[in-house]
Amino acid sequence: MNNIACFPGKYIQGRGAVNQLENMINRFGSKALVITSPSAAKHLPANFSQSGLSSRVHVEIFGGECCEKELGRIAGIIKSDKSEIVVAMGGGKVIDTGKIAADRADLPVIVVPTIASTDAPCSGCAVTYTPDGVFEKVHYQRLNPSVVLVDSEIIAHAPVRFLVAGIGDALATWFEARSCASTSSTNECGGLSTLAGKNLARLCYSILLENALQAKKDCTAGVVSQALENIIEANILLSGIGFESGGLASAHSIHNGLTALPETHSYYHGEKVAFGVLAGLYLTGAPKEEIDQVYAFCKSVGLPTRLSDLGISRTNHDGLMQVAIKASEKGSPIHHENKIITAKMVCEALLNADAAASI
Repeated sequence: MNNIACFPGKYIQGRGAVNQLENMINRFGSKALVITSPSAAKHLPANFSQSGLSSRVHVEIFGGECCEKELGRIAGIIKSDKSEIVVAMGGGKVIDTGKIAADRADLPVIVVPTIASTDAPCSGCAVTYTPDGVFEKVHYQRLNPSVVLVDSEIIAHAPVRFLVAGIGDALATWFEARSCASTSSTNECGGLSTLAGKNLARLCYSILLENALQAKKDCTAGVVSQALENIIEANILLSGIGFESGGLASAHSIHNGLTALPETHSYYHGEKVAFGVLAGLYLTGAPKEEIDQVYAFCKSVGLPTRLSDLGISRTNHDGLMQVAIKASEKGSPIHHENKIITAKMVCEALLNADAAASI
């Protein structure tokens, strides 16, 4: 098996980066479909209307869930408008919808994240859910996004909970890449991890430890600091390349399992992934010093460390087993860990991770 890494075509980050959107659209075509949420639409550049580009752009409000019904609706718009490029502007589910829709229509996609809550923007992977929000399937696009535009000013003024959720998603990157490398497991690019993928994942973890707490404070104040720029890059670029080129393991599998419980649906992807990291450390028998470091980090930035932080009662044994069964189903990346994993083991790890938060 070959070593494979995947990267976005171009990554642009900084204050006012969104103002380059018109230029990027013009590089790929004359008719664009912009998929966005109501809250993200307000960040569309003012020069759209001033330059006349608005007559060549169809702005469509996202339906709320990345599911096959929504993808079918978007496909119809692309066909009727004869769109030549798709722009996905907003959070993770908007972005995943744009990526899948563009790939199915054989069109390039520009991603404009308005929050740094996941590592979805740079990757060629996307996830669909049922209309009720339960994890359904991972989709692999032929290519990664052509352009990723990250305006740090926009992200600095978004609710800080989004940034913290992105930190939780990024937290998993190193631990899962490390597991895949140790077991020679397939990454999300369809090959073995490269040195670049593994080391960018490790760099991502280092940046989180050094900058996350300060970046949270700065985002709360709406300040674009160097610490915040570093965390934005870690959450979006380093984690995006790191998870895709390094691979996934227990943390994201446990996230997928957690989506089976309706009480978790109001919590963000990265919040559930962060708890998946903690449970994964117990599942794999990580050293106590490492477990202590990760728990201290999660507590310092406000990431979940208890089941109750995700709306789950530890006495809900049937629900926890439902989570464990889904997390450990055949084909799940939890089997990239260096041991045979069973649903019973996952359930025990969930309980152990919850109990450890009180120590």
